[in-house]
Amino acid sequence: MPLTLRTHAAPALAHPHHAHRPGPDALRRRTGNARRSKAAALLASAVSVCLLAASAPATPLGVGDRLFPHLGNPGYDVASYDLSFTYPGSNSKPLTAVTTIDAWTTTELDRINLDFAHGEVRSVEVDGRPAAFTGAGEDLVVTPDEPLPGGSWMRITVRHTSDPVSAADRDGGWVRTADGLAMANQADVAHLVFPCNDHPSDKAMFTIRVTAPDGYTAVANGLPTEVDRVGRATTWTYRTQHPMATELAQVSIGRSTVLHRTGPHGLPVRDVVPAKDRAELEPWLKKTPAQLAWMEKKVGPYPFETYGILMASADTGFELETQTLSLFEKDLFTEPSYPKWYVESIMVHELSHQWFGDSVSPRTWSDLWLNEGHATWYEAQYAEEKAGHTLKARMKAAYGASDRWRAAGGPPAAPKPPKPGQKIGIFRANVYDGAALVLYALRQEIGRSSFESLERAWVQEHRDGTASTADFVHLASEISGRDLGGFLQGWLYGEKTPPMPGHPDWKAVAPAAARVK
Repeated sequence: MPLTLRTHAAPALAHPHHAHRPGPDALRRRTGNARRSKAAALLASAVSVCLLAASAPATPLGVGDRLFPHLGNPGYDVASYDLSFTYPGSNSKPLTAVTTIDAWTTTELDRINLDFAHGEVRSVEVDGRPAAFTGAGEDLVVTPDEPLPGGSWMRITVRHTSDPVSAADRDGGWVRTADGLAMANQADVAHLVFPCNDHPSDKAMFTIRVTAPDGYTAVANGLPTEVDRVGRATTWTYRTQHPMATELAQVSIGRSTVLHRTGPHGLPVRDVVPAKDRAELEPWLKKTPAQLAWMEKKVGPYPFETYGILMASADTGFELETQTLSLFEKDLFTEPSYPKWYVESIMVHELSHQWFGDSVSPRTWSDLWLNEGHATWYEAQYAEEKAGHTLKARMKAAYGASDRWRAAGGPPAAPKPPKPGQKIGIFRANVYDGAALVLYALRQEIGRSSFESLERAWVQEHRDGTASTADFVHLASEISGRDLGGFLQGWLYGEKTPPMPGHPDWKAVAPAAARVK
């Protein structure tokens, strides 16, 4: 749904909450003065440039992602988001919201494109001054009162609504639960909730404030910093201590209970559950500290300030690794047909994403296999160690299906683009077990010791950053002591699955034969 533009310029309004960052405010004042001096000296040419820019139509931009060409925006690097939501007590009515973005410009900008749709924009300010704005596709295009030079600090404040009712042809963003709301922004729908640079290559710090009526509890990524009760409403404030991709943002609003426990090395663990289901869910929740310890033995220290599980009364069809607070359907834990070992392995899948996908985020969405392949790998290892379901048997089955998966969804590191309106369609078997099969082949080729060293080095070297498939191939080659580019080329990009080292008897089933069957 396109955003509704109520006005193109509005009076400046004081924003009571923002992240305090010493230095950038002073820098912004200095660059603002420099811009005004330069504009005065070159008045005629500046006016001419602005008139030309104003006359050009606004267009949606993107960072050139192969799978999502209009996702993200060039020209700036976001340092922090400050999100404020006011929940009206109904999950079918829009929330009022204020989004403040602090960012560096990387080039001169006479316009700023933000990803935003499915909400009403009420006003926009750039550095405290009213700015014109319009919509273009799923972009909010902002025109400041004067161009912003490259290398300058800017603050964009957008007052808007955030609609929890999904557009007819688009799922994701807010998830309506039985008692409130949660978020599921992967892969490309954070901008249905708040204005942002909606691509994992631009990670930033987050401050999230949620105001809700009495009886509701709000929890978000990171650690709580304030709880303010005024009248019949409460405002909760959370801040991240590590940068985060927009697709990993999480806000839970519901009639919830927050349960606290301690993980390895004193790590605070907090879980969010429907208050009425607390006792029923506790046997599952208490498993998290041991699972954290298990993962730390595999790949090293947990990378964030806290962890926990959000159990939502919602029918999503998936679980999601939102940073520091993974989203799960409550029914996964209450449906008796799911075996215990299976549920626990899915818990580990989302937990392992905190290292693979959250701390080390994909440079592009074609690098998704690095997220899902690793999470599937540790899910399978956990099932092997705890329940005897061997990794080898799972990988042999994956090998048999791999050619079919490649034909249907593309090779692991070059997935086929999603169909229109089905952008979650990139989450196919080729980036789950198909990608774990790549890791199995690599371990077979370089040996267990080198592979385990690679895994630890990967999450350490790229912690809090982004990384690509090429980065992984380079590090694997460095640690193994030989160039693995040729070996991994077929596994990552080939139409057919290469022979499995050490298992010449493994056979893939041809796609044509599978269709006949």
